[in-house]
Amino acid sequence: MATNIEAPMPGKVFDLTVQEGQTVKEGDVVVVLEAMKMENAIESPVAGVVQKINFKKGDAVDEGAVLLVVG
Repeated sequence: MATNIEAPMPGKVFDLTVQEGQTVKEGDVVVVLEAMKMENAIESPVAGVVQKINFKKGDAVDEGAVLLVVG
């Protein structure tokens, strides 16, 4: 089952620490969002394989935007 990892707040994608096809463990940092001049590490809530990345470094995202899909 695929799990969407969503942006918890609006911000800018500061760094992507994974690539499509990469295996991740629960708790791995997958994206770093910059919001209000602070860097926020977004962790994978599940173990699996990164199926799709919807944004690239530097993109602005809204709260609730699906950053990537892990399945």
